[in-house]
Amino acid sequence: MPQLEQIHTFVGQIFWLVITFGFLYLILWKAALPRVSSILLERQERIDEDIRRAGEFKQEAEKAVAAYEKLVADARSNAQALIREANEIQAHNAASQQEALTEKIKSDLEIAEKRIQNARAEAINNIQSVSVEVAQAAASRLIGIEIAPEEAKAAVTLAIQAKN
Repeated sequence: MPQLEQIHTFVGQIFWLVITFGFLYLILWKAALPRVSSILLERQERIDEDIRRAGEFKQEAEKAVAAYEKLVADARSNAQALIREANEIQAHNAASQQEALTEKIKSDLEIAEKRIQNARAEAINNIQSVSVEVAQAAASRLIGIEIAPEEAKAAVTLAIQAKN
Protein backbone atom coordinates (compact mmCIF):
# COMPACT_ATOMS: atom_id res chain seq x y z
CA MET A 1 0.00 0.00 0.00
CA PRO A 2 1.22 3.39 -0.89
CA GLN A 3 0.24 5.00 2.47
CA LEU A 4 2.47 2.64 4.41
CA GLU A 5 5.48 3.21 2.13
CA GLN A 6 5.78 6.77 3.42
CA ILE A 7 6.12 5.71 7.06
CA HIS A 8 9.82 6.71 7.25
CA THR A 9 8.74 10.40 6.67
CA PHE A 10 6.03 10.15 9.35
CA VAL A 11 8.37 11.11 12.23
CA GLY A 12 9.50 14.27 10.43
CA GLN A 13 5.93 15.25 9.70
CA ILE A 14 4.97 14.82 13.36
CA PHE A 15 7.98 16.90 14.43
CA TRP A 16 7.04 19.77 12.13
CA LEU A 17 3.40 19.42 13.15
CA VAL A 18 4.31 19.87 16.85
CA ILE A 19 6.57 22.84 16.04
CA THR A 20 3.90 24.49 13.84
CA PHE A 21 1.15 23.98 16.40
CA GLY A 22 3.50 25.15 19.20
CA PHE A 23 4.40 28.29 17.21
CA LEU A 24 0.73 28.89 16.38
CA TYR A 25 -0.16 28.39 20.05
CA LEU A 26 2.47 30.96 21.11
CA ILE A 27 1.22 33.50 18.56
CA LEU A 28 -2.41 33.02 19.67
CA TRP A 29 -1.41 33.05 23.37
CA LYS A 30 0.66 36.23 23.12
CA ALA A 31 -1.16 38.20 20.37
CA ALA A 32 -4.67 37.04 19.57
CA LEU A 33 -5.99 35.79 22.91
CA PRO A 34 -5.26 39.02 24.84
CA ARG A 35 -7.09 41.03 22.18
CA VAL A 36 -10.06 38.65 22.20
CA SER A 37 -10.17 38.56 26.00
CA SER A 38 -9.98 42.39 26.20
CA ILE A 39 -12.80 42.66 23.66
CA LEU A 40 -14.87 40.14 25.61
CA LEU A 41 -14.11 42.02 28.85
CA GLU A 42 -15.16 45.33 27.27
CA ARG A 43 -18.36 43.73 26.00
CA GLN A 44 -19.09 42.28 29.43
CA GLU A 45 -18.44 45.69 31.04
CA ARG A 46 -20.70 47.37 28.47
CA ILE A 47 -23.41 44.78 29.08
CA ASP A 48 -23.09 45.22 32.86
CA GLU A 49 -23.27 49.01 32.47
CA ASP A 50 -26.32 48.71 30.22
CA ILE A 51 -27.99 46.39 32.75
CA ARG A 52 -27.20 48.85 35.57
CA ARG A 53 -28.58 51.79 33.55
CA ALA A 54 -31.66 49.75 32.62
CA GLY A 55 -32.20 49.10 36.34
CA GLU A 56 -31.92 52.85 37.04
CA PHE A 57 -34.34 53.61 34.21
CA LYS A 58 -36.72 51.00 35.56
CA GLN A 59 -36.59 52.59 39.03
CA GLU A 60 -37.16 56.02 37.50
CA ALA A 61 -40.06 54.65 35.47
CA GLU A 62 -41.56 53.06 38.60
CA LYS A 63 -41.20 56.38 40.44
CA ALA A 64 -42.84 58.19 37.53
CA VAL A 65 -45.69 55.65 37.45
CA ALA A 66 -46.16 56.01 41.22
CA ALA A 67 -46.18 59.81 40.91
CA TYR A 68 -48.65 59.58 38.01
CA GLU A 69 -50.94 57.25 39.95
CA LYS A 70 -50.77 59.57 42.97
CA LEU A 71 -51.55 62.54 40.75
CA VAL A 72 -54.51 60.70 39.20
CA ALA A 73 -55.78 59.67 42.65
CA ASP A 74 -55.45 63.26 43.91
CA ALA A 75 -57.23 64.56 40.82
CA ARG A 76 -60.05 62.05 41.34
CA SER A 77 -60.44 63.00 45.00
CA ASN A 78 -60.40 66.70 44.09
CA ALA A 79 -62.99 66.09 41.38
CA GLN A 80 -65.18 64.16 43.81
CA ALA A 81 -64.83 66.97 46.37
CA LEU A 82 -65.80 69.53 43.73
CA ILE A 83 -68.77 67.43 42.66
CA ARG A 84 -69.84 67.00 46.27
CA GLU A 85 -69.48 70.75 46.87
CA ALA A 86 -71.42 71.57 43.71
CA ASN A 87 -74.18 69.15 44.77
CA GLU A 88 -74.35 70.80 48.18
CA ILE A 89 -74.57 74.24 46.58
CA GLN A 90 -77.27 73.01 44.20
CA ALA A 91 -79.19 71.46 47.09
CA HIS A 92 -78.90 74.68 49.08
CA ASN A 93 -79.99 76.75 46.07
CA ALA A 94 -82.90 74.39 45.42
CA ALA A 95 -83.94 74.58 49.07
CA SER A 96 -83.78 78.39 49.09
CA GLN A 97 -85.74 78.55 45.82
CA GLN A 98 -88.26 76.11 47.28
CA GLU A 99 -88.63 78.30 50.37
CA ALA A 100 -88.98 81.44 48.25
CA LEU A 101 -91.57 79.74 46.06
CA THR A 102 -93.44 78.49 49.14
CA GLU A 103 -93.48 82.01 50.61
CA LYS A 104 -94.70 83.44 47.29
CA ILE A 105 -97.42 80.82 47.08
CA LYS A 106 -98.45 81.56 50.68
CA SER A 107 -98.61 85.30 50.00
CA ASP A 108 -100.53 84.70 46.75
CA LEU A 109 -102.89 82.39 48.65
CA GLU A 110 -103.47 85.01 51.36
CA ILE A 111 -104.13 87.66 48.72
CA ALA A 112 -106.54 85.31 46.92
CA GLU A 113 -108.32 84.47 50.20
CA LYS A 114 -108.69 88.19 50.96
CA ARG A 115 -110.08 88.78 47.49
CA ILE A 116 -112.48 85.87 47.95
CA GLN A 117 -113.57 87.26 51.34
CA ASN A 118 -113.98 90.72 49.84
CA ALA A 119 -115.93 89.28 46.91
CA ARG A 120 -118.08 87.23 49.34
CA ALA A 121 -118.71 90.30 51.51
CA GLU A 122 -119.55 92.34 48.42
CA ALA A 123 -121.78 89.56 47.13
CA ILE A 124 -123.51 89.33 50.50
CA ASN A 125 -123.96 93.10 50.51
CA ASN A 126 -125.31 92.94 46.97
CA ILE A 127 -127.54 90.03 47.90
CA GLN A 128 -128.61 91.88 51.02
CA SER A 129 -129.48 95.05 49.08
CA VAL A 130 -131.28 93.02 46.42
CA SER A 131 -133.01 91.00 49.17
CA VAL A 132 -134.12 94.24 50.85
CA GLU A 133 -135.62 95.46 47.56
CA VAL A 134 -137.20 92.05 46.89
CA ALA A 135 -138.61 91.95 50.43
CA GLN A 136 -140.08 95.44 50.01
CA ALA A 137 -141.56 94.54 46.64
CA ALA A 138 -142.92 91.19 47.90
CA ALA A 139 -144.45 92.78 50.99
CA SER A 140 -146.09 95.53 48.98
CA ARG A 141 -147.57 93.02 46.52
CA LEU A 142 -148.62 90.44 49.04
CA ILE A 143 -149.75 92.63 51.83
CA GLY A 144 -150.19 95.82 49.93
CA ILE A 145 -148.23 97.82 52.52
CA GLU A 146 -145.10 99.76 51.85
CA ILE A 147 -142.28 98.73 54.23
CA ALA A 148 -139.58 101.21 55.10
CA PRO A 149 -136.13 100.32 53.73
CA GLU A 150 -134.62 100.24 57.28
CA GLU A 151 -137.18 97.71 58.47
CA ALA A 152 -136.66 95.53 55.38
CA LYS A 153 -132.93 95.71 55.84
CA ALA A 154 -133.20 94.70 59.52
CA ALA A 155 -135.45 91.74 58.62
CA VAL A 156 -133.10 90.53 55.85
CA THR A 157 -130.04 90.90 58.16
CA LEU A 158 -131.83 88.90 60.86
CA ALA A 159 -132.69 86.16 58.32
CA ILE A 160 -129.09 86.01 57.01
CA GLN A 161 -127.69 85.76 60.54
CA ALA A 162 -130.10 82.99 61.35
CA LYS A 163 -128.84 80.99 58.33
CA ASN A 164 -125.17 81.41 59.24
